[in-house]
Amino acid sequence: MALGVGDVSPLGMHFAFSWQARGESRSAENIRGRASGSEYAAPQGTNFIMLNTLALTDTAAGTFPTAEGSATIGLSRRRKTSRRRSRRDPHNGPIRIPASGNRTSAYQAVKRGFDIAGALTLLVVFSPLMFATFCVLFLTTRGRPFFSQTRVGECGRLFPMFKFRTMRLDADKMQRQVVNEQSGPVFKNRRDPRITRIGRTLRSTSIDEMPQLFNVLLGHMSLVGPRPPVPKEVVEYKPWQRRRLSVKPGLTCLWQVSGRCEIGFEDWVRMDIWYTKNQNLATDLKLLWQTPKSVLSRRGAY
Repeated sequence: MALGVGDVSPLGMHFAFSWQARGESRSAENIRGRASGSEYAAPQGTNFIMLNTLALTDTAAGTFPTAEGSATIGLSRRRKTSRRRSRRDPHNGPIRIPASGNRTSAYQAVKRGFDIAGALTLLVVFSPLMFATFCVLFLTTRGRPFFSQTRVGECGRLFPMFKFRTMRLDADKMQRQVVNEQSGPVFKNRRDPRITRIGRTLRSTSIDEMPQLFNVLLGHMSLVGPRPPVPKEVVEYKPWQRRRLSVKPGLTCLWQVSGRCEIGFEDWVRMDIWYTKNQNLATDLKLLWQTPKSVLSRRGAY
């Protein structure tokens, strides 16, 4: 199965998705998680992409955006190459995460309706601010105010996540020069030199995340849910940490209202797993209620 994502802009969004069917029967060694060697099951009909392949930056069909650089994702490989890799590396296969959380049809229907209504309302309310941000970034980023980055969503599905651009255009090339201050596979630096002066303000106020309201409308994300990671981080997850990917990702969750980047990675994952075990409308509403205060405090936002 191959997925191609074209240049994406929330104002002129167009997607070029191509699915290439592959045999549904896979050997046990091709569905083992890379980190643990354990097998994962997923709902029938779920589409998955090889996260291990995405973790490489020199794919044959394109480039993988490790930061706010390229918006072109290359996932296609010749079948012969894929088969040779599978034989050579028994762990070179898709990482599958079983669905969990509140799977009742009533909750899912209400949550989806609330997501659509909430995203539309927020887009209307914040449209002047988003338009002003777009104009400023259009002038300061050589006409590239948006960028999209491949993220891992519910049960391991990949999707393009939208943001306002907050880093230099050559951020990918500079990443090796920046020290990671966060624990675990995530990359964070409070004084990251790749972040522009305007981008630093956008990040501290969470304005850079506003285009993800389009992801909510498209069904990639929810208003409430764990933050979606990048594929190269997921391949370094321990088996228990992958459970945070068993529900649809969101704009806010317990981590966002508890300090964000001030929280270590393992505690962050535990908070997300707590949400999967306590996912209901009451929890969602409580987290949404606490989010504005957290955003205004700017605590851990960088």
